[in-house]
Amino acid sequence: MTEALLQMRGITKTFPGVKALDDVNLTVRRGEIHAICGENGAGKSTLMKVLSGVYGHGSYEGEILFEGEPCHFSGIRDSERRGIVIIHQELALIPYLSIAENIFLGNERVGRGLIDWNRTNDDAAKLLARVGLRENPVTPAMDLGVGKQQLVEIAKALSKEVRLLILDEPTAALNDEDSAHLLGLLRELRDQGVTCVIISHKLNEIEAIADSTTILRDGRTIETLDMHAPGGVSEDRIISGMVGRDLEHRFPPHEPKIGAEVLRIENWTVHSPTQHGRTVVDNASLTLRAGEIVGLAGLMGAGRTELAMSVFGRSYGVDISGQVYKDGRPIQLRSVQEAIGHGIAYATEDRKRYGLNLIEDIQRNVSGAALGKLTGRAGWVDDNREYEVAERYRGSLNIKAKTVGTITGTLSGGNQQKVVLAKWIFTDPDVLILDEPTRGIDVGAKYEIYTIINQLADQGKAILVISSELPELLGICDRIYALSAGRVTGSVERAEFSPERLMRLMTRIKE
Repeated sequence: MTEALLQMRGITKTFPGVKALDDVNLTVRRGEIHAICGENGAGKSTLMKVLSGVYGHGSYEGEILFEGEPCHFSGIRDSERRGIVIIHQELALIPYLSIAENIFLGNERVGRGLIDWNRTNDDAAKLLARVGLRENPVTPAMDLGVGKQQLVEIAKALSKEVRLLILDEPTAALNDEDSAHLLGLLRELRDQGVTCVIISHKLNEIEAIADSTTILRDGRTIETLDMHAPGGVSEDRIISGMVGRDLEHRFPPHEPKIGAEVLRIENWTVHSPTQHGRTVVDNASLTLRAGEIVGLAGLMGAGRTELAMSVFGRSYGVDISGQVYKDGRPIQLRSVQEAIGHGIAYATEDRKRYGLNLIEDIQRNVSGAALGKLTGRAGWVDDNREYEVAERYRGSLNIKAKTVGTITGTLSGGNQQKVVLAKWIFTDPDVLILDEPTRGIDVGAKYEIYTIINQLADQGKAILVISSELPELLGICDRIYALSAGRVTGSVERAEFSPERLMRLMTRIKE
């Protein structure tokens, strides 16, 4: 068996009133890709922060051995000097600096007391080639997409002669193509002798790339699985370890009670606000009925989010045409306020940027979209009523926080998503559009979100779910529309669901 590069023994980390890690053990072998899995709050990121020195020696119990030697890291620079580099989920590039400047920030290429720009750009170009990124090193980081920024972060790690690379949810914000490229790069780095630790909720990716997988639950080590064992390790096996029970059904059972038509969109066409003349949504038509969960499936770039945002008060697009009917009557949706007034709510796919105020508490986030319901005659918000509403949703949606005064940015991804749902449920919508409602959250939290969606449907709300995960749409929807190149190419009823049929529709260019 390959020797251990890293050993963490008996790691215990306590915050005021909370034991985040309890006697955790982790062994990572040299030259492997080692996955760490667990529900939100299981302790994955905390463990990596202990390893990288974010939580310095003395702030935790236990010991860390790297290449057989005890390590006492007081900060990130200490761990990086040993070749341990962590790339956090929230990328840390400075947008106005060039790619080369970001790569060597704090590790500048200097000659005679000045930065040697020729050497800086040349060295950066070599690193970019190594990660498969064809960009000019002087390009500002702000001009890159998220996938390319992730590659710049890896190039930055390689510049520090990394021996252990830690990636926290590296593909959470990436499309399928960028994710596949990143996973391929990690395999190449492994073959070049770089050991990788990857934290991810995407179990299909872990099954495809990991050599070993350690499962954490409630701050404890549950087990470490050899992914190459005879017969392999299934996603269900990993899920069982994460949640502490077998999940025969990843989706809660639901018997729909579908009523009359609530929303109808006819001949909806939307043009790009940045690319003149480009049609993003092309003559799309669909209907939603009371108590029905309808899916919207499509590959990246199909126009799913653009369709949803344009309907929600023209939040996206120009030269929009078509008609929307609510309860059989034509309505105008010229602004977000007008959309909310007509009983339409939209939970964005990017909860951190557009869905929540992360530096505010739960109470203010929940009330934010419907403050008018909490104001008196003088126009002031009634704080007591606002608290009561937020507290009610904290209980009914099982938002795991001590009080509604908890800052939203400190919550796990699943609980943040529940706050987003609470905000829009409070507007009392008839139509609820959910864009990637379970992106970046673990399987246990997903199950809770699915249960909430079912409950909302049972209350008679019409729900449109946009998701990049076909199994999710197949598991929770009563009917699914497929979108390809901005056109609705067909719809499928539950009795006729199949991944193959949907994929054919999603890749069809014309109806």
